[in-house]
Amino acid sequence: MDSLRHLAAHLGLDLAAVCLLTFAIYYPRHRRRDLVPAYLALNVALFTVVAALAEVGGNGGTALGFGLFGVLSIIRLRSDSVQHEEVAYYFTTLVLGLICGLPHLAFSLAAALSALLLLVIYGADHPRLLARSRRTVVTLDAVHSDPAALRADLARRLGEPLNWTVMEVDFVRDLTVVDVRYREPEPGADTRRAEPSETVRAAAPAWEAA
Repeated sequence: MDSLRHLAAHLGLDLAAVCLLTFAIYYPRHRRRDLVPAYLALNVALFTVVAALAEVGGNGGTALGFGLFGVLSIIRLRSDSVQHEEVAYYFTTLVLGLICGLPHLAFSLAAALSALLLLVIYGADHPRLLARSRRTVVTLDAVHSDPAALRADLARRLGEPLNWTVMEVDFVRDLTVVDVRYREPEPGADTRRAEPSETVRAAAPAWEAA
């Protein structure tokens, strides 16, 4: 009976932690409903498997549980639809299920470790942390042989470039594909660009205005 109450307490801790992670931190920030059941199901499934394998004891249950954790991680990371920050949530759900599913781990220690995980993911993915830093892949309608010219073009289109990698250069179509990390302009900054029509009028011969 004591063992059953201990398992129920750990299950309640796990459900509380993963619900906080999913519904209080992840979904309000990223709004991807399709990953909510994935996180919940993976967490509870790993908790169930670890708790069941712990009963195997000396027959390799713990090693098999860690092996299952690794296999699940590798399979899920093959999905192209998951962003890097969402991978962090994915690993956190797995670790929560693993920690809470260990029946011989003291409840107070499991609660402390779970709280630490939630605190770290809350702070690391906070919207105010590096709020203006962005990453995108852009296709430029020009080929720049001078890095300074490329930087100026990226700054004109996006903001202050922090780092970039040229992924593709097409001399036939005069295109450049760039993976760029940049900082968005400050709110209220003048981001206006010269319109093509204004450039044409400025370069027009004087006799056309007559």
